[in-house]
Amino acid sequence: MMRSLLTYLSRSFEQYPDKIAVRHKTATLSYRDLDKKSSQLASLLIQEGLTAGERVGLYLDKSPEAIVAIFGVLKAGSCYVPLDPIAPEQRLEMIVDDCRPEWVITGKPKLPVIRGIATRLKSVKHLVVIDTARSEGRENSSDIQVFFQDDLARASAAAVEVARQVDHRDLAYILYTSGSTGQPKGVMISHGAACAFIDWARNTFQIESSDVLSAHAPLHFDLSIFDIFAAVAAGATICLVPQGWSTFPKTIAEFIGKNGITTWYSVPTALVQLVMHGDLEQWDYPELKRILFAGEVFPSKYLRQLMQLLPEVDYFNLYGPTETNVITCYQVKEPPAAEEVVPIGTLCNDVTGYMVSEDGTLSSRGEIGELYVKGPTLMDGYWGDDRKTSEALIEDPFEQKDTSPVYKTGDLVHQDRNGMLIYHGRRDSMIKSRGYRIELGEIETVLNAHPNIKESIVAALPSEEFGTTVAAILVARSDTDLAEEDIYRFCKEKLPAYMIPEQIRFIDALPRTSTGKIDRQTVAESIL
Repeated sequence: MMRSLLTYLSRSFEQYPDKIAVRHKTATLSYRDLDKKSSQLASLLIQEGLTAGERVGLYLDKSPEAIVAIFGVLKAGSCYVPLDPIAPEQRLEMIVDDCRPEWVITGKPKLPVIRGIATRLKSVKHLVVIDTARSEGRENSSDIQVFFQDDLARASAAAVEVARQVDHRDLAYILYTSGSTGQPKGVMISHGAACAFIDWARNTFQIESSDVLSAHAPLHFDLSIFDIFAAVAAGATICLVPQGWSTFPKTIAEFIGKNGITTWYSVPTALVQLVMHGDLEQWDYPELKRILFAGEVFPSKYLRQLMQLLPEVDYFNLYGPTETNVITCYQVKEPPAAEEVVPIGTLCNDVTGYMVSEDGTLSSRGEIGELYVKGPTLMDGYWGDDRKTSEALIEDPFEQKDTSPVYKTGDLVHQDRNGMLIYHGRRDSMIKSRGYRIELGEIETVLNAHPNIKESIVAALPSEEFGTTVAAILVARSDTDLAEEDIYRFCKEKLPAYMIPEQIRFIDALPRTSTGKIDRQTVAESIL
């Protein structure tokens, strides 16, 4: 039988019982603590009627209690559904209504919101307030059963040992991503798929028990899977970046040094802020071994600066939608030129893939096509949505003997002469204007190379005359006086005439999603 994610904790508990598993500010949990507390939570859940395979919502800020909750739910034979702790209540309600968990684990600050949602939807029957004693919690009469720390403390840590047999085919977690219609999609990942990714990652990056991994991503973001499970698999330490600190680059720079971080993993935006505002020149990071980034394109001019500031570190560009875990990797060995496109690398994890042209045939080397992939890290599908699942996971059109499904990523790539995959953006970001095919990402790469532009987004606008035109939304450096004429002049030197933006707009800052990425949908809606 293949391993489950729980294998990692049981092994590290046996080998490193007193080692710090989780650190958050001044609080720590040893592997002994993590194993015991998660077993107590699992016992409580099972004793109070949670059945194997159920979904359990986690409405928690990043904290040691949240890591306990993750392993407690998994030990109970269920799958966890992390809820964005800073999401608008309407979005939370949409997710809870979609996956309908009967149990939600939360903390005292979040209790009023989730209680209100539970009361309205009637699907949530039980709440566990994991960080609060009953005497501190306020219960009001309702149909919802509420448990507190007191109840967890009384639960037997031993009772769970043989209570659930978790199979590699069982669901481990459901992560909700933004849907094109505004309805979040629940991506279902099994233990086997998650383990295939973690085993590859631990081996590729040589994560050891002496490592300290930053946990920058929120729990509802797929980057958190590496932070948590790669660390536990190695018996290493998860060092949680406190919520809200990401907006303070100097604080993050200090966090890396004071906590002896050896492995940093985040979206490029966080690293760009470190380069621009973190005063990295003041820091020496002797423990920092590797920086991993994923989730969006890292503007090459900032990656170059980072590599020059921290030349002793290994840099890796990772790619993979939530639906696939990470499926490509590229080690950046030399600082790239400002306008150079950094490859996403080659396929990993025993993943195979195809680049498919618009006519459904295989793309030739150098030709752009949509990336189709298959392998052990793929999702099971979208929760409760067979239609979207069947659209995304299809029969292999090119290999009849292998009946495993192929995932259509929706991402455009080409293979360069060295065999590296080059990312060209989403399929829906390829537009036609005046009869020309235009990749919006290519225009962004040029704009981001301008020395006085901090960030940019390029969006398509409907046009009666040309069908579609291009608009550029820019954030300029505060110490410059940049004008539209400067941008047009710069673009004319770098781009063909049909790719030069028709509109240029300056704003103070680009909006962000809760995962730290640029909120492209909000920007696009603001200019239509």
